[in-house]
Amino acid sequence: MTGSATDETARRFRRTRARTLSLVEGLTPEDMGGQAFPEASPAKWHLAHTTWFFETFVLAEYRPSRPPFRAEFRTLFNSYYDNVSRNRPRQADRGWLTRPALAEVLAWRRAVDEGVDGLLAEAGDDPDLLAVIDLGLAHEEQHQELLLTDGLALFARNPLEPPWSKRRAASSPAAAPGWISHEGGAVEIGRDHAGFDNEGPRHRVFLAPFRLVARAVTNGEWLDFMADGGYGTPLLWQSDGWDAAQALGWQAPEYWRRAEAGWTTFTLAGREPVVLDAPVCHVSWFEADAFARWAGRRLPTEAEWEAVAAPLPLAGNLLDAGALRPLPGGTMFGDVWEWTGSAHRPYPGYRPPAGAFGEYNGKFMTGRMVLKGGSFATVAAHLHAATRNFWWPSARWQFTGLRLAEDA
Repeated sequence: MTGSATDETARRFRRTRARTLSLVEGLTPEDMGGQAFPEASPAKWHLAHTTWFFETFVLAEYRPSRPPFRAEFRTLFNSYYDNVSRNRPRQADRGWLTRPALAEVLAWRRAVDEGVDGLLAEAGDDPDLLAVIDLGLAHEEQHQELLLTDGLALFARNPLEPPWSKRRAASSPAAAPGWISHEGGAVEIGRDHAGFDNEGPRHRVFLAPFRLVARAVTNGEWLDFMADGGYGTPLLWQSDGWDAAQALGWQAPEYWRRAEAGWTTFTLAGREPVVLDAPVCHVSWFEADAFARWAGRRLPTEAEWEAVAAPLPLAGNLLDAGALRPLPGGTMFGDVWEWTGSAHRPYPGYRPPAGAFGEYNGKFMTGRMVLKGGSFATVAAHLHAATRNFWWPSARWQFTGLRLAEDA
């Protein structure tokens, strides 16, 4: 193997692929085939789709004479890349894929890992190859978090409420509320050499003076909102949010349940008491926006959030720490993805990449809101101040919370 860039990519490839498998340790094949609802995916599918990426965009392109593990997998485990293959199973039907068996999916992963390792050993420092592999690793890191969100949703629907992992969160002191002030003015956000296309190009925006609360909204604060009738006050809500809350019976964050001793929530370690000082998790944008109105404040824009976070160290309760739940305290990064008041739209000058990669983010720039900061299930190497996550405003099963802002 030649070249430090190639060496580092090879090490990161092995580390990332191994981490995915570590997240499903102790699960049964039955666990990994279940699908909680149409928008989620089975763990087996996540293992397969991330492997599909490397076989489709790396091995098939750079080793075209290499036969695929199974030709049918090119369509079977495609997600939404119409430029690659069509007539793929609908996302809602992924739980029906009892075949291939988990053992065959794992064998496919091993074969593709060997193929990519061999390619990197022979290819030298090919910047195009390394860029595609880096994108594939960032894609797999996204699916590691989705694997946990989708797995939690699946286990929450099981009457036994089994734990996904036996790891338990460490304790941490609560953070004082406090404020972070910003004088406003012209700031630059985004990245010119973006890991994901929706993060660029870097551009200048003008901000009025503002300030952010120094920590995310907590469970205790959310309980105050609930006790004050927040879920029953239509004037706090956007019309679509009020309709969703009424139709779906929202009275508390997803996975919360009232018990004799107080509120509990379902976590990756099983059902546990709600920790009052920990950041609230599993709330939709509609709920976050209603809470901000109730508090007499607002959600920050993504530019405001990024302007505050950009000079700060990338440290927090992330997947690398292994807590697997939000903890009291916290920084701008980790614990919960934070809803912003900004729609997921292209930055000025944005052009989607040519070919299939133009389908990665470019066709999801309508009807979704931006989140910033990562969660306890986000890998540190995947994250930076310019990272733009996005979900539709009714989504609750992701690890989502909020931070408040106000004009200075």
